[in-house]
Amino acid sequence: MTAGAGGGILAAMMDGFWLGVGCGVLLMIPLGIVAARRVARRVRRLEQQARSAERLAELGTLTGGLAHEIKNPLSTVGLNLQLIQEDLRDLSRQSRGELGEEQFNRVQRRFESLSKETRRLRDILDDFLRYAGRVQLERQPIDVHVLISELADFFHPQAEVAGVKLRTQLDAPDAMLNLDRDMLKQALLNLMINACQAMSDARRRDEASGGNDELIIRTRRDKVPGHSPELRIDVIDTGPGMARSVTEKIFQPYFTAKKGGTGLGLPTSRRIIEEHGGVLICHSEPGRGTNFTILLPVTD
Repeated sequence: MTAGAGGGILAAMMDGFWLGVGCGVLLMIPLGIVAARRVARRVRRLEQQARSAERLAELGTLTGGLAHEIKNPLSTVGLNLQLIQEDLRDLSRQSRGELGEEQFNRVQRRFESLSKETRRLRDILDDFLRYAGRVQLERQPIDVHVLISELADFFHPQAEVAGVKLRTQLDAPDAMLNLDRDMLKQALLNLMINACQAMSDARRRDEASGGNDELIIRTRRDKVPGHSPELRIDVIDTGPGMARSVTEKIFQPYFTAKKGGTGLGLPTSRRIIEEHGGVLICHSEPGRGTNFTILLPVTD
């Protein structure tokens, strides 16, 4: 091969190389544009989420402040109603003859109704503030079995009044967790109150239920392969149960199937559990009962 022929081949190879590089660059340009657009969309989405979170935080602050502003004069109204009722009872001996028995009783009923509605509004505001307020956990090592035993002792008289038998099955081998004691108590207490009310209401309406009107609090350790160990707390009742259409909504704020309920007890319980890194699940069968399951992460 002559030097001229060798030089021609080399030049052709170089031309092919640069042609390949140029084609590669041309092919990379659309891919780069697509990637840049994806990144831009993701940045815009994150910015929108940040703005939404900021607006929600501002809205939470505003609504919390508004609730406090309403609660203060409402407490004053309630106090004055109570004082007026006391004055009315003191005047009853003197004025009952002048007003007449029927008229006096009518005035008394109206004041009692006003007092009742004032207390109800105050309870609604209290529930709202607990739900909407910022949850700040004060974690400390807690023996969950001791906490449940104390809560069961405290709740036992209320269960007896409701005609419910309360018992515990604390079977977890180790129940020491790093938790906020008061917050977990509140979450469990909400579930226990709901269970007792459901069973007593079903008995009064003669509805089908699981029978015996029992409330059971049970613990155990769950260990699923490939997952971190969890402490499981079951709050089980043998009440009327709920249809699936109801269980799908029970954690929505202000949804309630109870007369006079605020619809914030269960959402508050779920929020407390989620703040601890856990989950709250509901399983219910109409006519059989309901089981609320709390799963809390365990750090061994």
